[in-house]
Amino acid sequence: MPEIRILPDRVANQIAAGEVVERPAAVVKELLENSLDAGATRVTVEFRHGGKSFIAIEDNGCGMTPDQALLALERHATSKIRETADLDVIGTFGFRGEAVPSVASVSRFTLRSRPSESVAGCEILVNAGKIVHQRDIGMAPGTRIEVQNLFHPVPARLKFLKSDNTESAHITRLVRLYAVAHPEIGFTLWEDGREIFRSPPAGDLMERVRGIWGRQTAEELFAMPEARAEGMRLRGLLGRPGVGRATRQEMVTVINGRPVDSRVMAYALTESYHTFIPKGRFPLAFLFLDMDPSLVDVNVHPAKREVRFREEAGVRRLIIEAVLAALQPDVSKEIPTPPAVVDPDEEVPSESAQGGRAAAVDPVNPGSTVSVPVSMEASSFQSKTERAVAPARVAPAPALPSSGMPAWSAPVAPVPSGARPSAPAKIDWRLIGRLPDSLVLFETSAGLVVLNLRSAHERVVYERVLRRFEARETVSQQLLLPPAMEFEPLAGAALRERLKLFESAGFELEEFGRNFFRLNAVPDWLSESEAERFVRDLVASLARREGDWRTDTLAHEALARLAGTRAVRADDRPGDAEVMALLRDLFGCRQPSVCPRGRKVFFELSGAEIARRLGA
Repeated sequence: MPEIRILPDRVANQIAAGEVVERPAAVVKELLENSLDAGATRVTVEFRHGGKSFIAIEDNGCGMTPDQALLALERHATSKIRETADLDVIGTFGFRGEAVPSVASVSRFTLRSRPSESVAGCEILVNAGKIVHQRDIGMAPGTRIEVQNLFHPVPARLKFLKSDNTESAHITRLVRLYAVAHPEIGFTLWEDGREIFRSPPAGDLMERVRGIWGRQTAEELFAMPEARAEGMRLRGLLGRPGVGRATRQEMVTVINGRPVDSRVMAYALTESYHTFIPKGRFPLAFLFLDMDPSLVDVNVHPAKREVRFREEAGVRRLIIEAVLAALQPDVSKEIPTPPAVVDPDEEVPSESAQGGRAAAVDPVNPGSTVSVPVSMEASSFQSKTERAVAPARVAPAPALPSSGMPAWSAPVAPVPSGARPSAPAKIDWRLIGRLPDSLVLFETSAGLVVLNLRSAHERVVYERVLRRFEARETVSQQLLLPPAMEFEPLAGAALRERLKLFESAGFELEEFGRNFFRLNAVPDWLSESEAERFVRDLVASLARREGDWRTDTLAHEALARLAGTRAVRADDRPGDAEVMALLRDLFGCRQPSVCPRGRKVFFELSGAEIARRLGA
């Protein structure tokens, strides 16, 4: 039998590091939270090479004596809790006592600290969990921790890290989150010897957001009135009606000063903006919830990214009421109790029974659904679709080229999946009428065919754009007034790494500052009026799904799919002639039977099938 033995502390710490320290940003998070718990009013974060080679956190907090510093390197040593009951009322960021020994076990770790009442500080050097030396040093009151050569004792972990740009973006976003969550504390961030931002203590949250997130974001926000409920207080900044984002990156939720990913708060925010931003978009918000620590459990995730509320319905109700009151001051206060929390990534139920709306696939997140009007009125597919992707809704793509109006004399049977038909000379499909959800009913010599106009147009636009990429026939058009765009760190890093992809697709982007880009030219199939929003959504998709963009071929398919899925507005209603032109273009596609997202474009009911169903 294998012999059972107790693992050495060093090995146990390295195993624990796998849960607590998954990437350099996790190291910054744990050490930054310790600085906040120490009462610091000034925190400096410095890192190099995405945090892989060097991370330093320095603060002016209470500091530690030599004995306390040594004890902090022991596993499960903490000053935050004493009894099990303390877990029910946690008021600090850290409490498990695992972070410092875990980080020290997988790096070259230097701890320097001095309490204000001591005349000298202490320095402890730890290499891969082993103490190298301890000595007195001169330093200002506070603590400075340096982490070098992260994961060098466990090189296998290094293979799972992303590029320096991506890891740097994660660290930058993390520090920005904590800087916004604590405007009363001064933050400074350095990367590779260059100052990214320096934000002194600010009494005004809007001022902090303007300094950290940028002027463009601040101009789209307004302060919401403070709202209270039993044991809870809600405050923050909300995006103005009509302002949405392609991802949740700028939907910031903070609970008791801790930035968290809360499904309850995200769901409540999304529901509150239901009629104020387009379907498929996410609110811009910086929401702060202060509550009795006994009402929230922060001990449900090793990295403390998630929380659990004791009364979820009360939290949802407070957020929905407060946000609706801020967005629409005269809104009725009689808001029903919100339903059980729903994961924003999951499908939402059809609203076909509520005001004539039906479920449709979300153009931003194909795995989810949005509701679209059943009736289709307004502009046509062809004459009025020389507009590109509007992020506010499923927007029109480049106009379908007119190939002449097809005749209706020779029969054209539906093309089997996987076949590439030749364009039919004549079509005998006779348009009978329109159905809800952009469906059209045809009569053929074989029976009836139901065609989804939206799906058909998506397939046509998708293949047209993809063929342009394959033939390397991209043509760019210069913009008269190139817009300047600022991206959040993760999106900016993703764009910086894939600039050549954008160039091959016909975009001309010029970097002129940290996460600032100027859009000088776009492909000729993209409308100038929609160019900036399309690029922002494309970059957000790039940052959200890194694996879909590994090669230019996959990237071009993803870009073409994005263009195709935005090809048609929900309220577009083409004329009969344009429907037939679209049908002809559809049968010229390689795969006319399904849209780029795999949904059927049409289906046929033969005369025999109809007779069988009627019992004839």
